[in-house]
Amino acid sequence: MVPFDPQQDKLVKMDFSVNNTSLDPAVFSQIDNFSNYINLQLSQHNARYGIGGYGELRAVYSASPVFDAKQAGEEPRRFHLGLDIWGPEGTPVSAPLGGMVHSLAFNNQPGDYGATIILLHQMDGIPFYSLYGHLSLEDLVLLEGTYVNRGQVFAHFGKPSENGQWPPHLHLQMIMDIEMRKGDYPGVCRFSEREKYLANCPDPDLLANLNQFVLY
Repeated sequence: MVPFDPQQDKLVKMDFSVNNTSLDPAVFSQIDNFSNYINLQLSQHNARYGIGGYGELRAVYSASPVFDAKQAGEEPRRFHLGLDIWGPEGTPVSAPLGGMVHSLAFNNQPGDYGATIILLHQMDGIPFYSLYGHLSLEDLVLLEGTYVNRGQVFAHFGKPSENGQWPPHLHLQMIMDIEMRKGDYPGVCRFSEREKYLANCPDPDLLANLNQFVLY
């Protein structure tokens, strides 16, 4: 999915859970501080990418109103449903499987996906979707219904001004039932709703196949 040589490149597991006390609001509430934190983690481990996040309860979403409850007293969204791959801006993204462009959108709120592409796949007659968030705006030129071949580069890690104000990375998510949505699907849910969403959003490493190469 991303350029990677398992014989030479290293991956580091990145922890953004509420248990990571080094990641306080002073870090994740400022894009420069957050980017420096990511880059330091990669540099310290001599890693090409940082990965992780599926099924992770995170505090970082408190920095964005996108994930807070619409009404006071409601439960905010903090439970992450995708796999994040952290790396340099402009990193090319290849399709893990052949599929049709289902939809795309620019979800342009701080903390949101930014540029987003969703592909529709079929395996043994069963349809499912893969969502790619935090992309470059230049990637939103594909037409709905266009077929993307396996291994074809169709997207790139976006810069903060295009990716929802995040350090450059890819949010990858598998979705079984997209519920008539287009260009968007929750990548973060309420902790109380995690079982429902995990059932509909299996571990996306089934597509990325990267966790087996994590060395740290």
